[in-house]
Amino acid sequence: MRPSASPSDTHASLAELATTYPAASRVFQRERLDYCCGGGRAFDEACVERGLDPATLLDEIRESDTGFDRPWTEQPLPELIEYIVEHYHADLREELPLLVELAEKVELRHADKDTCPRGLTAHLRHVHAAVLDHLAKEEQVLFPLILAGMGTRAAAPVHAMEHEHHDHGANLAHIRELAHDLVPPAEACPSWQALYLRLARLESELMEHIHLENNVLFPRALCD
Repeated sequence: MRPSASPSDTHASLAELATTYPAASRVFQRERLDYCCGGGRAFDEACVERGLDPATLLDEIRESDTGFDRPWTEQPLPELIEYIVEHYHADLREELPLLVELAEKVELRHADKDTCPRGLTAHLRHVHAAVLDHLAKEEQVLFPLILAGMGTRAAAPVHAMEHEHHDHGANLAHIRELAHDLVPPAEACPSWQALYLRLARLESELMEHIHLENNVLFPRALCD
């Protein structure tokens, strides 16, 4: 059975809709609606601020919904944790050092251009270190607590992880600032274009990752 959020309920929170309907997160990402760290906000209020029509957007979500029989809200917690670690954590460990390398290449080769994303390499190094530290805390402390059936005692580490998720969101926003909203200039070489495409994918994946933990895994673990 689906959670209580309805596609006709424009007063539902962004997190409720993203948790209930598989298509919602894709639509929210496209429209730059923060459904992970800012997931508690009412959908209609967020739409109005962005100049969007809530009813139209909800119609799109409803029409695009694939109707999964068992959304993540109903999967066993061990399966959910396994998916997070093997999909999101593994991808971050592989992709972030490659993005640092690619950003450094672009900055060095195009330092003379006004559109060069100056400071991006240094910021990505910071992001890489922060993310690796975060993943280690989850895998070595929080997830073992949940898997051992002690999720109700995990309020403190959950709060710490949520705080760090907020920091990750701020880091993503700064990446966009440094990289000119991830829009490559006319003079961008293939490496530059590839960098921005991969940064956009990083943003999308990390937002989905944070949403799944903040709005699905953590609430369920604290209640079980």
